[in-house]
Amino acid sequence: MKTPIYDFVTEYIASGTSRLHMPGHKGHGPLSIEQRDITEIKGADVLSEGTGIIGESEANAAALFGSGQTLYSTEGSSLPIRAMLFLALLRWRERESRAPGASSARPFILAARNVHKVFLSACALLDLDVEWVWPDTEGPDSVCGCHPSPGSVGDALRRLAGEGRVPAAVWLTSPDYLGAEADIRGIRAAVDLACGEGRVPLIVDNAHGAYLRFLSESRHPLDLGAYMCCDSAHKTFPVLTGGAYLHLSHEAARDVGAEARNALALFASTSPSYVILQSLDLCNRYLEDGYPKRLAEACRRVAGLRDYLAVLGIRSLESEPLKLVLDAGSAGSGVSGMKLADMLRQYGIEPEFADVHYVVCMFTPENYTVDYLRLVQVFRDLPKLLTHGVRKAPPPEAGPGLKLRPLKRAMSIREAVFSPHETIDVRESAGRVLGEATVSCPPAVPIAVCGEVLTEDLVPVFLAYGIREVSVVR
Repeated sequence: MKTPIYDFVTEYIASGTSRLHMPGHKGHGPLSIEQRDITEIKGADVLSEGTGIIGESEANAAALFGSGQTLYSTEGSSLPIRAMLFLALLRWRERESRAPGASSARPFILAARNVHKVFLSACALLDLDVEWVWPDTEGPDSVCGCHPSPGSVGDALRRLAGEGRVPAAVWLTSPDYLGAEADIRGIRAAVDLACGEGRVPLIVDNAHGAYLRFLSESRHPLDLGAYMCCDSAHKTFPVLTGGAYLHLSHEAARDVGAEARNALALFASTSPSYVILQSLDLCNRYLEDGYPKRLAEACRRVAGLRDYLAVLGIRSLESEPLKLVLDAGSAGSGVSGMKLADMLRQYGIEPEFADVHYVVCMFTPENYTVDYLRLVQVFRDLPKLLTHGVRKAPPPEAGPGLKLRPLKRAMSIREAVFSPHETIDVRESAGRVLGEATVSCPPAVPIAVCGEVLTEDLVPVFLAYGIREVSVVR
């Protein structure tokens, strides 16, 4: 497969051209990669236009993913999340304009509650309301686990229809940070049954699941019925941090494809990283050149590691194939996820994420055998670590009951975000209206939503995730 962006930069370097253009390093510097860092010079195409080598590379990616259209982001999945909400709003307005009689309804999204915080900021910018759909079964004790079933989505849509309201889109985050996957195919069917086939698009934040397309049987959202989705290439592919995709289904490409690039440009920097673009470009060749076989082997190794740890008594959550989500409590009484992560670090392992209950380890085909062996050694040595290691009890505020829950809404997301704020101690926040989604990344799932009234029982949850202060409406 051709790599037009990478090849152009390679030829430009070889030409020895005097760089009387940005960036200021002029192609040399202490990082030794500056020569590959260019800007939109003649022949390099423009990301917001995609009429040259960038468009050619994106077409290669679209062929690999089987999409109607694939566009690049050098700003992670945060940029496609904003663009997808914008495109959903455009589609909704066009649909409403064709409906008999003028509608005064406000656009809104029906979303599973474990959204990324960028989703909320985008809703504030676009003045979109959100109706939350909640799972009908118990999940893990974490703010990340909040997948609704097809039945709960269908029930929510029928309830809204009874009020004369139809969402601009249904939004899912799948896989989530703990590796759980939503029943996308079943939810797509439930949406069509409740609203009419194709009337309401299903949009998926698939930031953690780009590789799902290349399993022996694809579990990628586009192949399961999603209208559009985003993938963070850098999370599971050998792509530099910030490389991501906006994927449109063939239906979406027909409906909103002409606006998709403009939607990205509306929120994007006008100075995209050509180093990240080259890594996305090279990734196309990587995916074409035997990647499914390498992926299958990595999945097999992670599954074997999960089974081996189970023999040692270490439980892990059911998750997508490249994640190992360890239940810290199974390692011993009083062992928190944070403490278990510290044990891993003693053996030269840095996990992706740890909270009170879980440790998340992410693998790809690029991991070495030693990475697996180190993890095995930690749990072989666990009795010694628990007896002689530095014991760190969980913070006193951290405890059970970390699940997301419905809260009273005092104002819209937009109104809360654009109101004057003040920062207060989280212990004094009960009864106040949240003004800004306060949560680090990872996991980037807001504990409460802007405009909601904070309650006393949320205080331990904030503290468990290291949040000591919150921004509230003044």
